Amino acid sequence: MTGAAPRFRITRLELFEAPVRLRMPFRFGVVTLTHCQQAWVRAHIEGPGGLRGTGAAAELLSPKWFDKNPALSNEQNLDQLRDVLHLAAQAYTADQTEAGSTTAFGHFARHHDAHLQAAAARGHNPLLSAYGPALVDRAVLDALCRALGLSFYQAIGRNLAGLSGLHPAFAPMDFDAFLASLVPAASIGLRHTVGLADPLTAAEVSEPLHDGLPQTLEEVLARYAPQHFKIKLSGQIGADLDRLRAIASVLDRSEREYRLTLDGNEQVPDTAALVELVQRMRAEQALARLTDSVSFIEQPFHRSAALQPGRRAPDIGWPLLIDESDGTLEAFEQARDLGWHGVSSKTCKGLYKSLLNAARCAAWNAQAPGAGPYFQSAEDLTLQPGLALQQDLALVNLLGITHVERNGHHYVDGMRGRPESEQQAFAQAHPDLYEQATAPDGQRITRVRIVDGRLAIGSLALPGYASAVLPDFRAMQPLVAPPPPTVHDARDTPDTHSASRSADA
Repeated sequence: MTGAAPRFRITRLELFEAPVRLRMPFRFGVVTLTHCQQAWVRAHIEGPGGLRGTGAAAELLSPKWFDKNPALSNEQNLDQLRDVLHLAAQAYTADQTEAGSTTAFGHFARHHDAHLQAAAARGHNPLLSAYGPALVDRAVLDALCRALGLSFYQAIGRNLAGLSGLHPAFAPMDFDAFLASLVPAASIGLRHTVGLADPLTAAEVSEPLHDGLPQTLEEVLARYAPQHFKIKLSGQIGADLDRLRAIASVLDRSEREYRLTLDGNEQVPDTAALVELVQRMRAEQALARLTDSVSFIEQPFHRSAALQPGRRAPDIGWPLLIDESDGTLEAFEQARDLGWHGVSSKTCKGLYKSLLNAARCAAWNAQAPGAGPYFQSAEDLTLQPGLALQQDLALVNLLGITHVERNGHHYVDGMRGRPESEQQAFAQAHPDLYEQATAPDGQRITRVRIVDGRLAIGSLALPGYASAVLPDFRAMQPLVAPPPPTVHDARDTPDTHSASRSADA
């Protein structure tokens, strides 16, 4: 089936950005964000037989997650992301001859290793480096879907992207068969994030927002009725137990069943600390129901130590999942060999990596059912409504993941800040996913629609990569390449474990 995957050239890649203002602060350890930037890539492709298409992708430019080095300022982190975007755009458009034509996946496979090497030479770690190709690949696939008049689900199911052994990491898998077996659903569950600084009850709110949206965990439960939660940990046992007790006191008021995951954010200092936290959780009657509801723990240890050769994942009764350690295409295999069972899917890491890891889970579980189960989770790096949210939802939905961490709608007021015509276009094209509301300040805002803890996403099956419309690029600024880093740049400071404790992303 891959022989039918269209071949084409990427004739042009345009990079844009625009500001995003948060409705409530999002704490990243010692860093608290109140505003940020979102990046967009617009791709133009041309192929034989008059094949032409334009597509796009979006992702937040988020500091203190891809590189948590405390010596770097937020703006330096954003410049790192801008740099890898420009590196990827230059590589993907370098060959405009007929020899430059290949499949959508072929463009990824052709440039992946060389891009990582070029980014590493500029001081960028693998997780950060993948950000550039991740956006380019989605924009290119969107352009192909639009050119063919097919949905993302149809294009991937027929393997029209051309996933194959063009890159050796993908060679062991029969992608034609695997992708054809994937069946998207019409809705997906919301997993609500409870951040370290998020108020739980009205008594903790000193400055009510009065913007018509939930501010506390109590209000989230009343408004959205989620059944899945993600709780951030600080890595300090006493503080984490206090926080978990407070959260349990809110969640346990309802008899409705809930499930949750714990996110260590690389903050847990060592295995002994993780074991002690889990033992003390299980010993507390006040945490009995919450503890029984835990599904897995995400990335407790720092990325530099978690997958060290010979360091086995501790057996704590809950599976462990890598997130920040998932920097390379081989990382999940390395984690599996050390006793980890899960890996996160994030579009900022690359859609092809997510598809590869999903195929691995299926193969490993079939080959050795007693060793697993191996699994993927769906995680969110504050994805914004529009292309970023929709493309991620479509991907994790196709992978068969039944609930997804979402927090972009909680920390940002919908599509506020985008042109009114753009907001209306998305709301009209995807009325199951969005609703429009008049905010107290009189502005008409397009917001994510959440009903009984679920997101309806049937409209993502339209032609294109999960979006019937494109954003208004006139309301953005060009994403300008920053000066290349020098040997004296602060980003050359080692990314140590102490650095990781200042981040909660």
